[in-house]
Amino acid sequence: MRRIEISENGINMVIEIDDENRTRLLHLSPLPFDESTLEGRSGTLGFNMVEVQMSGLDRAGERHGNKYIITAPGYTLRFAGINDTCDQQGRIIEVTQTDEGTGVEVVSHFRFFNGVRAVRTWTTVTNKGSETQTLEYVSSFCLTGIQKDGVLDEDDKLRIGVCHNSWFRELQWKTYTLPELGLARSQPQEWLHSSKVFACTNAGNWSSKEYIPMGCVSNTETGTHMVWQIEHNGSWHWEISDREGHLYLQASGPSEIESHWSKELKTGESFESVTCGVAFSDESFDDAIGELTRYRRLIRRKNRDNKTLAVIFNDYMNCLWGNPTAEAEFPLVDAAAECGCNYFCIDAGWYADGFWWDEVGEWKESRKRFPNGLKEVTDYIRKKGMIPGVWLEIEVVGIHSPLLDRGDVDDSWFFMRHGRRVFDRSRYQLDFRNHKVREYADSVIDRLVKDYGVGYIKMDYNIEPGIGTETDADSFGDGLLGHERCYLAWLDGVFARYPDLIVENCSSGSMRMDYAMLSHYSIQSTSDQDDYRRYATIAANAPLALTPEQAAVWSYPMQGGDRERTVFNMINSMLLRIHQSGHLANIDDDNRALVKQGIAVYKQIRANIREAVPFWALGTSGFGDGWVSLGLRRENCAYIAVWRRETNGDSISLPIDFLKGVQVRVECIYPDFNEERFLWNTASGRLSVQLRTQNTARLFKLTW
Repeated sequence: MRRIEISENGINMVIEIDDENRTRLLHLSPLPFDESTLEGRSGTLGFNMVEVQMSGLDRAGERHGNKYIITAPGYTLRFAGINDTCDQQGRIIEVTQTDEGTGVEVVSHFRFFNGVRAVRTWTTVTNKGSETQTLEYVSSFCLTGIQKDGVLDEDDKLRIGVCHNSWFRELQWKTYTLPELGLARSQPQEWLHSSKVFACTNAGNWSSKEYIPMGCVSNTETGTHMVWQIEHNGSWHWEISDREGHLYLQASGPSEIESHWSKELKTGESFESVTCGVAFSDESFDDAIGELTRYRRLIRRKNRDNKTLAVIFNDYMNCLWGNPTAEAEFPLVDAAAECGCNYFCIDAGWYADGFWWDEVGEWKESRKRFPNGLKEVTDYIRKKGMIPGVWLEIEVVGIHSPLLDRGDVDDSWFFMRHGRRVFDRSRYQLDFRNHKVREYADSVIDRLVKDYGVGYIKMDYNIEPGIGTETDADSFGDGLLGHERCYLAWLDGVFARYPDLIVENCSSGSMRMDYAMLSHYSIQSTSDQDDYRRYATIAANAPLALTPEQAAVWSYPMQGGDRERTVFNMINSMLLRIHQSGHLANIDDDNRALVKQGIAVYKQIRANIREAVPFWALGTSGFGDGWVSLGLRRENCAYIAVWRRETNGDSISLPIDFLKGVQVRVECIYPDFNEERFLWNTASGRLSVQLRTQNTARLFKLTW
């Protein structure tokens, strides 16, 4: 038996090669490895580095139910070698294992990043045997012993964090104990094993329709936190359960049981799993999310937008509501330019004379809405110093779309199941594995950019086509995965042709908020929420799921609203990305001046936003909270937004632990008419704020 110990960026990794040449991942943590924590009736047997299940192989041993343990050939793999290299980004560990019976080779990849407590993991499976093999499950990340550090019982010390997500109810972070999840201790520690799994799963193309593909394990005894994200724009699965006296975490992309995925590997063929990012902290949950934020910045496409943080006006929310006309746009363009917006996006409806939901797909302007053509409006936008944008839903075709009359548009363009086209909400799902689909999508983008000068596209997606397609696929899930990877490759081609084009990721708001998409897109719609008071919770929690500079939040001041409504709306977006809307041409001068002031302040601080990490003085927010806060911090300054909703108390004390004992200068930077009291308490590290009126907000800057 031998062990390989690796320490990188404050992450300690211990790999064991046992006497039977089996590979174990014993430790991956900011804490040092403690041999005494490896209690269990079978030693290190359950500490597999990877789990792989293939068809027709026996899963002998411990009862497992549907848990992904004792997979075959996962439990029969043997160590074949380790490759330890470095490049400009950081260190790369690759561990190779092989299975004699099937001839399969499995490589576990661990990619570290210089200066960040995070690692990216994925798995490659290659069939080097003589027979075709069928994959049913491949883990992207596999770690046993997530409870082992410390002496307290896991029922007492462990907390599992889950980010619930749904339309209008986005980004709801909840923390659970093991007993609350049905995983309470019911056996002696050394025998800990059952059939119960706590899992978060997605099946389909809306990757975050129920959960953001992430999670967290916190150990309240040791003060350590491990937070992970599955970087996939489709079906995924993570689970926590018990095995061989320990608790484990596994994360993956699609699987056969959960999402109808299987993949045949002929001799010489390989499959690469989706990637998983894992960040660590031994300080706080906020610090763990900070490490994940830094990691997210490293893995995304380099682009100008995430450096400049342009202010976007979009005519939809509490404004034109998908009913644009040239007549309605001109005064909005004037008002948006006056307020300081950089981009102006014409939202849904520009391509149809009337009701358009089931006719989309051709993407040609409506001459009824724009009698002199759409270019008249896009040219006017540029004349006013802004860059024009439009709304698209490129992956779908309405069931009554004129595009269907083209002779070359046949079933091969669309998702198919059981010999029939898949459709949802009166739309068909295009299959981006088909080169004709990609060519058509390219022609739409090229026409909009070249003929209309479009520099911004709001790319929406409002259907869920389910488990996938059967065309040229080993399984429905295989077809879906192939489509999703081809869509991302197509998107790369768009950015290669138009590197300064901004494309917003929108799927009924945030139904595809994942870092497969967000490693390509520079900006993400966070919600369709049309109540600005509730939006404060979504805005405050947004940095859990994505970097602040990618999180587009609507600000929509109301016609007839008072100045505090406008301030509340603006502060919702001012620590993230301003997605300005509301009928700016129709609000009064005072409120329009507050929008202009807010945008001006944002432009002064956005260089800090793009490099800051988040903190939550009051914890993450729930819709029922009377007080909400979000902070961003850098080396010597921080910003904190404070919202008061419907609560009786008019004052709040916000603990900012990293500034305890530090002399801090606090100023209210928005709005400039502030008459509310605030006070910094050096000894306690607390900011006290009074907001005397319900549904008000203030934005503060802290320097030290």
